[in-house]
Amino acid sequence: MSELTGLTLAGALAGLRSKAFSSTELTVAYVKAVEAGRPLNAFVLETPDHALAMARFADEKIARGEAGPLEGAPLGIKDLFCTKGYASTAGSNILGNFVPTYESTVTTNLWRDGAVMLGKLNMDEFAMGSSNETSAFGPVINPWRSKGSNVALTPGGSSGGSAAAVAADLCLGATATDTGGSIRQPAAFTGTVGIKPTYGRCSRWGVVAFASSLDQAGPLAKTVEDAAILLRSMSGHDPKDSTSLPVEVPDFASFVGKSPKGLRIGVPKEYRVDGMPVEIEQLWSRGVEWLKDAGCEIVDVSLPHTRYALPAYYIVAPAEASSNLARYDGLRYGRRVEGATLNDVYELTRAAGFGEEVKRRILIGTYVLSAGYYDAYYLKALKVRRRIADDFTAAFGKVDALLTPTAPSAAFGLGDNVDDPIAMYLNDIFTVPVNLAGLPGLSLPGGLDAQGLPLGLQLIGRALDEGTLFTLAGALEKAAAFKAKAQRWW
Repeated sequence: MSELTGLTLAGALAGLRSKAFSSTELTVAYVKAVEAGRPLNAFVLETPDHALAMARFADEKIARGEAGPLEGAPLGIKDLFCTKGYASTAGSNILGNFVPTYESTVTTNLWRDGAVMLGKLNMDEFAMGSSNETSAFGPVINPWRSKGSNVALTPGGSSGGSAAAVAADLCLGATATDTGGSIRQPAAFTGTVGIKPTYGRCSRWGVVAFASSLDQAGPLAKTVEDAAILLRSMSGHDPKDSTSLPVEVPDFASFVGKSPKGLRIGVPKEYRVDGMPVEIEQLWSRGVEWLKDAGCEIVDVSLPHTRYALPAYYIVAPAEASSNLARYDGLRYGRRVEGATLNDVYELTRAAGFGEEVKRRILIGTYVLSAGYYDAYYLKALKVRRRIADDFTAAFGKVDALLTPTAPSAAFGLGDNVDDPIAMYLNDIFTVPVNLAGLPGLSLPGGLDAQGLPLGLQLIGRALDEGTLFTLAGALEKAAAFKAKAQRWW
């Protein structure tokens, strides 16, 4: 079992094609791994019977020589993606009994290419969180532990279930979403690879909305090549999503392994923040040296409006959330609490259904959109967002990509920042600007800190230039030679 679940996605697909093992055998191994991994709380819904039925169908297609690009590969699906006939809750009590009658476009693409669904993965409620502690199903526990400690650590958020499941070998890869860093920060905390593609690269249709101008789906995977394979299947134009880009989907995996020689890499000075751990600074410096050794030219660049990114994000995102979450009223689907009047039903349902962090962001969003404050907060934030995008445009006039840390720390203990929203929000300081500008960003593991916890490096690219990120990430992955795995305690 452990031999099969320890495979990379690329390795498993090669084994399936060569008939070294069947999808059924592989899926059985993962179903057992998911059962054994329940102490991590990564899955909110396990679908073993459905997975085995999909695996048998995949084996039949492989036998007929009709295998798709992901034929027979068991994956986990973040519970933000609607899956026909299976509960899709967004980690919230307000959607606790919602079973969609339709399939999200991203998961439709995965099933078209032959993937197998092991179940739905835990997440911060409505993707609002940086530690997976706002989930109505309880926190996910990071499979990694600090040296000599049994303290439970966060896997990051909001895609904490996806990151933990991939890191603990509970699936070959997972879908995730990134609104302000929710793919990249969990990847950094768990020693996995995650990419937030260009806004519009993956369809948002059938993905429960948080902030519509920021949300973007992407994969979490064990290696850079695995992430590239998954992103190709997840991507594509979708006429059902007005923000979906009508562009061709490259073979992203073909960029992995290419030489990055001659590429110009920018190092933004504004990402050197006060109080950043020495180990993060040292990892960043090593990343620069690795790219130099691979033939890249390093260029110092400035992104002067970076310091305004976090406050602008925490105006724009809650504003969009307050609008998007107005649809949860207890009348059409999801949870309903009866009341004497219609207003009572609204108020009681929303009070009972939403968690504290979601309520906080709805209140902030409603406030900044209200008469008298709209110009002072929301419009100003949109102007700052434009300036941040312009900074990136100017930088990409000089360089091909940027290299930064992914997160300002390694994984922290569950409960450490739960009573301090500002400290929690600061986890997104390096990731948020990418979302505001709609650019692709990739995180990969670069090393371990003194406590034996993984640290991540982030690559930022031009819009629709994920290929360059995969080339650079492949070079960094080779240089870092990161092979560490979480020691099993569950």
